[in-house]
Amino acid sequence: MGYWVALSQVPGLGSARFRLLESHFGGDLARAWEAPGRELRAAGVGGSVAQAIIDARGSVSPSRELERLAAAGVSALTWDDELYPRRLRETADAPPVLYVRGALLPEDEISVAVVGTRRPTEYGYRVTSDLCAALAIRGVVVVSGLALGIDARAHKATLDAGGRTIAVLGNGLDTVYPRENQRLAERIIGAGGAVVSEFALGVRPEASNFPRRNRIISGMTRGTLITEASETSGTRWTVYHALEQNREIFCVPGSVYSEASKLTNRLIREGAKLVGGVSDILVEIGLDGAERQMPLALNETGPQPASVGDINSKEPGPDTSGEIADPVQWARPTLESADADEAELLQHITGEPTHIDDLARVSGRPIAEVSGLLTMLELKGLVRQVGAMHYQSAN
Repeated sequence: MGYWVALSQVPGLGSARFRLLESHFGGDLARAWEAPGRELRAAGVGGSVAQAIIDARGSVSPSRELERLAAAGVSALTWDDELYPRRLRETADAPPVLYVRGALLPEDEISVAVVGTRRPTEYGYRVTSDLCAALAIRGVVVVSGLALGIDARAHKATLDAGGRTIAVLGNGLDTVYPRENQRLAERIIGAGGAVVSEFALGVRPEASNFPRRNRIISGMTRGTLITEASETSGTRWTVYHALEQNREIFCVPGSVYSEASKLTNRLIREGAKLVGGVSDILVEIGLDGAERQMPLALNETGPQPASVGDINSKEPGPDTSGEIADPVQWARPTLESADADEAELLQHITGEPTHIDDLARVSGRPIAEVSGLLTMLELKGLVRQVGAMHYQSAN
């Protein structure tokens, strides 16, 4: 293991070159660490990387690296280890070594990433709390990045609901960034979750680390949920990685006047799954889709989140795990909430899934108009999309 850890710290030795070394030396990375330059070049890593490996031998000790990890309470998993996340292992740029505080478990296979802006609105905080609680009580593991804002709320709401959550950091696990979430990180570990990173001990939270961190968040999960994010949010890097990894993208719609929802609204227009309730996520990741919709409008009856300010407070908030009686409470939509055009289209939507093309044909409306009407009907809780552009009545 020490040689894996040592080699993973060599500059320029990314996943692809690491695989070349592993293949050339038959999985014996002690030989790779000690090999002369000509044999390293024969493995295909290139002259500059071969020299970087040789240079690293003067400053990195495989045995000492293992001692440092043990002292910090950090374990290391290679992509050959059984507990290394399977979905992450299958990505093109999987990190050769994953550092872990806490524990990764087989049930982490059923997981969803939840990410968003560091400066959410009250709406963003509430919808994140409700959706994460609903996922948690159904056994879905919530993965996020421990950042301020949406990430921190996702972790906390999951814990409050008695669920399991994993935080992925963009620095070494001997520190927590941001510092405001130190206690939240300890709470995650104490509750049986995990804090993970691909970065060795001592690596600082440089800005360039976070786009790479985000590929782990998306890569180890079945899909990525964006609850609120602007066009300039770093969340877009998670979306890019998720698309490259062929993962599902889920977005909560927001006000067209809100800068904090510009990215989510655009992604929905471009084909991301619109989330009006937890069932929209569960059906896409292969779990029970027969779930009741969760109310998203702020004036509807539903569980109340903690106040906006308490998520990054140095003092832990009250334990509300016993207060979340039903995070997916039915919003009881009524036909009166539909306008004339929506009500006319609604006449053609039954309890049986109907494709949007068929709805356009029977209603005599252009496909773009039908799409807009369906979006509004979804937001009002009158219809739901059940996959592959098929819609059915929510009543």
